[in-house]
Order: sequence, then C-alpha cells, then structure tokens
Amino acid sequence: MAKFQYEAHDIKSGKTEKGELPANSQAEALARLQEMGLAPIKVEEAKAEPKKGKAKKGKKGKKGKKGAMEFEINLPGLSGTVNEKILTVFTRQLAQLTSAGLPLLSGLTVLSRQEKNPTLKRVLGELAEVIEGGGTFSEGLAQHPKVFNKLFISMVKAGELGGVLEVVLDRLAQFMEKAMRIKGKVKAAMFYPIAVLVVAIAIMAILLIFVIPKFKEVFADLTGKDGLHPFTEFVLDISETVKTNAFGTATGMFAFFATLSFLGKSKYGRFVLDKLALFFPILGPVVEKVAIARFARTLGTLINSGVPILQALNIVKDTSGNSVVA
Repeated sequence: MAKFQYEAHDIKSGKTEKGELPANSQAEALARLQEMGLAPIKVEEAKAEPKKGKAKKGKKGKKGKKGAMEFEINLPGLSGTVNEKILTVFTRQLAQLTSAGLPLLSGLTVLSRQEKNPTLKRVLGELAEVIEGGGTFSEGLAQHPKVFNKLFISMVKAGELGGVLEVVLDRLAQFMEKAMRIKGKVKAAMFYPIAVLVVAIAIMAILLIFVIPKFKEVFADLTGKDGLHPFTEFVLDISETVKTNAFGTATGMFAFFATLSFLGKSKYGRFVLDKLALFFPILGPVVEKVAIARFARTLGTLINSGVPILQALNIVKDTSGNSVVA
C-alpha cells in the first residue's frame, strides 16, 4: 500500500494541516481525507522511500540521472519559464488532440517533436516519460512549477479525477486565451497615462537643469537684498542640486526603485505596495478592476472544472495579482 502526502483544510477549525496517510490510490486518499472532515488542497504520492531502495533500476533510476543533467542544461538559461503565448498555444493544441480521440501520451509526443521552444520541448519529453512510467499527467506537471502554475495543475488533476481531461484542457485553453486578450487591453489602456508621465518627467528634468538656473540671476537682480520667496528658493535649490550632482540624483532614483523592488518581495511590503496601487490616481481603479476580474474569472473556471471550493479559493489567492484583493 502506497503512502500519500497531503495538505488540507480542517473544515471545522479552518486551519491547514499537513500529513501522510496510506492508501491504494489517490482517489482513495481523497475519500479518506473527506471522511476525516478535511478539504484536500494537495495530495500526492510520497516518493522519498522508493529512491532509497530499488529506484536505481528501471525508469526511476534514469530519472535520477536526468535530474543532474537537467541542472546542467538549465544553468546557462537563468530561467526555466516558458512564454505565456507559447504555453497557451500548447494547451490549445493538446486540447484539440485529446478531444479528437488521440491518447494523451501520443499527443505529448507529437507536440514535443514539433515544438521549437527548447525549454517546453524538454518539459514535454519529461512529461511523456512520467506517463510512460505509470505516473499521472498532473504529477508530471507538478514537477515543473516554473512552467505550469497551481491553476493549471489543479484543473488538470480535477479533470483526471473526473475522467473529463479533454474538457478541462479545452476550458483551460479558453481561460488562458481570454486572459491574454484582457492583458493586452489593459496594456493598451495603460500606455497613454504612462507615456504622459514619462514625457512630464523628461520635461521637468529639462526645466530643472537648463531653464530654471537662468532665472536665478534675473530674480537676484529684481529682488536685490530682500531675498526670494521661500518656495522660489526651494525650487532653485532643487535645480542646482540636480544640475551639479546628476550622478547622485540618478543613484538616488535607482535606490528608490530598488527599495520598492525589495519591499515587493516581502509579504508585508507587497501588501503595502498593493494597497498604495489601489489608491493611485488614474491607475488605481484599473488595477482594482483587473484584480477583481481575474479573481472572478479564475474562481469560476476552477469550480466549473470540478475543483473543490476551498482548494479553488486557495489557488485564486495566489493568482489574483493583488494581495489586498486576495
């Protein structure tokens, strides 16, 4: 009897629990968790023990060697990700092949042969090996989190459990295509305000460096010993600082954006930045509507594909794009 590692929500307490239980199959493990009053988030077969024993022979032994080779291949590329457009095209093609009655393994083999992207081509080959070795499609996808996100993996797993993988792949392809169209519209809508902001900053820099310093002598002759207005002196001081210390100004701006980037990597910093983004003039309402639309669209797609509501909410939390909305 195999052992399955699980992560699940306790329906009564609302807490997340992790553990391991024996079962003959993943479906049996899911049923036992539900009997225990737990809502499964992730259930996968424990693979630690087989590697110590007989894993050196057969397919699993080859897989261990392949892991070392995979590290050598990925090292120069700096990233193992795949372009969103390429992944969407692959999903649509796989959905069409499976809907036409072609076995999943054959479909992956065909797409792997014609794929031009080296990263996706390698990943498809490894997915085919996992299925040949007796694993499921979702288990193979889970081994490549940089290429396939939680949404993709969970929908495929739900399709496998329900026996409607081809239907789920078609829904997933539709979802990704619609997401790309919406993202394109948002980028087009944001282009104008961003362009205006960039031009305004450029004009301000030109005024501070070249124009305002020439007024300093004029103002000094007009005011004489009475001095300038405090605000005028403030503007002239800024202009003088920018002109005489351009390197320091550039370094300060770089440090500012680097700090924002650093804050965005922490949980609290990400929350603060996302909250500020919602209140930002012009762009704030756009950010809010995009996050809510993504939340609703993703949740609807997951539920329609048979993913449990608690697991769907957990996935949507990571894909909404804004921690405040999440």
